[in-house]
Amino acid sequence: MGKYFGTDGFRGRFGDDLTVDHAYRIGRFIGFRFSTPNKKARILIGRDTRESGPALEYALVKGITSSGADAYLLDVTTTPSVAYLVSKNAFDCGVMISASHNPYFDNGIKLFNSKGEKYDDEEIDKIEAFLDGEDLFNQPIGAGKAIDFVSGKQDYLQFLLSSVEVSFKGKRIGLDCANGSAYELGRKAFEILDAELFVLGASPNGTNINEGVGSTHLDSLVELVKKEGLDAGFAFDGDADRCLAVDSNGQVINGDKILYILGKEMKEKGKLANNTIVTTVMSNIGLYKALDNESISYEKTGVGDRFVYENMVENGHMIGGEQSGHVILREYETTGDGILTALKLLEASVRHQMSLGELSKSVNVYPQVLINVKVKSKSKTLGNKAVQQIIKEVEGEIGSDGRLLIRESGTEPLVRVMVEGPSKEYCEEKAMRIVKVIEEQETGE
Repeated sequence: MGKYFGTDGFRGRFGDDLTVDHAYRIGRFIGFRFSTPNKKARILIGRDTRESGPALEYALVKGITSSGADAYLLDVTTTPSVAYLVSKNAFDCGVMISASHNPYFDNGIKLFNSKGEKYDDEEIDKIEAFLDGEDLFNQPIGAGKAIDFVSGKQDYLQFLLSSVEVSFKGKRIGLDCANGSAYELGRKAFEILDAELFVLGASPNGTNINEGVGSTHLDSLVELVKKEGLDAGFAFDGDADRCLAVDSNGQVINGDKILYILGKEMKEKGKLANNTIVTTVMSNIGLYKALDNESISYEKTGVGDRFVYENMVENGHMIGGEQSGHVILREYETTGDGILTALKLLEASVRHQMSLGELSKSVNVYPQVLINVKVKSKSKTLGNKAVQQIIKEVEGEIGSDGRLLIRESGTEPLVRVMVEGPSKEYCEEKAMRIVKVIEEQETGE
């Protein structure tokens, strides 16, 4: 991670950690970076529904056009739509303005290369140096233009529809769009495929994105599915690059279960390359036991869909993802896509005439507790002797009965403490002992 960019772009509180000047300079950098004397760079920009989105968009456009490049504007759209459209329309670069599942007062900037892949560390280092240094580029070759590209969303919608081989006629589905990017595209995709929809979180006002709705707040969707007797429910995050599901009984189908359902489906269709699913270190032991029973192999990466994707490309794997609902289906896209994930899950349910709960019943999830602790310095906290001692102590107690994982957040000033074990109470007790020591060291007690 750099000074500004984490594992999923530049993210922070708007006007404080992330300002319009940052956006302007990023726009100026990418405009110059891809323009030549004979060709203007073409940069694609999308944003979610946050009230700060237009201000950051205007600043990016100013930076891009002042460097002689052209900015193509998608308006409100999803992160995966930007990644898809960049690669399909020969753009030089893509930008998504979003802070994903964070509250409305945060925002972020995600960058994609011409293949629709997230920027690598080398390119990010150049941008960060530019953010902190002087403008060393030559004068622009003419002025760039801002161009309406809202029509691109229709192309993306057609792509989503083409990925499904069945009709959803007769299926009664709940959708929670998080008052974010999926509030139009998500609804349209399911409606065109003839599903009967019951929708939450589809009235964005600039400040209600992720507020009590979406993939980080599933209670309302669970209640809706049970109350209305729906076949399934799907919840997206603010920029719709992740999806979690709810089955007909109100059972949550998390990213691990989604990977199991879709990975097994791909194996049955002869599409599971290398017979392998890529996971992260946060995946549950129960997933691995279920995959072992199906004779499906798996690999583990660090947390972050970027690391999952890099492993997939390097080794030729076709499916990977995170427990949080970032699922990458490389047959279709280069990044996680919540709407695509939901469509493929419902397709599997229709194909087998089974509920999502039935399709994932072999995954016996071990109780898991995850506690986020706010800290001043993640590296100093994890290097603290008292913290290291309690981690070692608890790890020894858990042994083979479960799993302990301590890691830094890639996007926020948090240390995440995760314990997996035989019961929730067991996990909570172990985790809280570590959390207590971290908090004591933070306050100097």
